[in-house]
Amino acid sequence: MAEKDQKNPKPNAIQRYFRETTGELRKVSWPTGPEARRLTLLVLIVMIVMMLLLGLVDLMASRGLDALFGIA
Repeated sequence: MAEKDQKNPKPNAIQRYFRETTGELRKVSWPTGPEARRLTLLVLIVMIVMMLLLGLVDLMASRGLDALFGIA
């Protein structure tokens, strides 16, 4: 019975996860508002350029295969 009174309580895994996550988030260097807007705009521009580039490659590949196999 004495063993149950002196049991070593282990921290709950979920509590430990949130505690460690909070500790890591405090170490993060968060961007300022203008910096976040600038980076968001950059990501959107890169996405649009990549969309156009991949669309063009797809169109050319499609037309090339159509011409190769005599479709349409």
